[in-house]
Amino acid sequence: MDRKVVIMDHPLIQHKLSILRDVDTSTMEFRELVNEIAMLMMYDATRDLPLEDKQVTTPCGVADCKVLAGRKLAFVPILRAGLGMVDGALRLVPARVGHIGLYRNEETLEPVEYYCKLPGDIGQRDVFVLDPMLATGGSAIDAIGQIKKRHPRSVKFLCIIAAPEGLEALKKAHPDVDIFCAGMDDHLNENGYIVPGLGDAGDRIFGTK
Repeated sequence: MDRKVVIMDHPLIQHKLSILRDVDTSTMEFRELVNEIAMLMMYDATRDLPLEDKQVTTPCGVADCKVLAGRKLAFVPILRAGLGMVDGALRLVPARVGHIGLYRNEETLEPVEYYCKLPGDIGQRDVFVLDPMLATGGSAIDAIGQIKKRHPRSVKFLCIIAAPEGLEALKKAHPDVDIFCAGMDDHLNENGYIVPGLGDAGDRIFGTK
């Protein structure tokens, strides 16, 4: 079944994204913005979590309330830039955290996996894959493929900026995965970087070059 692609147009997300793109934004502010945007995105990405009824005793009586219906979640950042989104997501909802390590071969632009550590009960969890940039789509496709081998309940992918090429590649490879993006950019350049983009997200999050 084909799933949805959501380009988030919330004013707060768009405002923070404009600061994130700025070449003069400091490492500390960049890192904080990535976390804040991830938290805002997770708010919408978890909109379909099931609820159940619960009675809560208040200082003035008993209230009929709604609580999450016991669904187990897992966040899986793609190393290293995806780490920048984890804290923001965890501020909103508790989850186990797995890690998938990939780097891009600068000649072929293909992902090379070097690490994969996922929760042992991932087959009982709804998984959110986190990566700030969806460029060629190779890393996201490979990471989701590794996760699917463990048969999770569902998989969603969250990125801050996507390129059309990467979005189409991911949709084709994993049509059953919901995709959430804060922004859709114009194209990839000859080096596989998103234009206009925001540069290398990992370098800007961690202050490396």
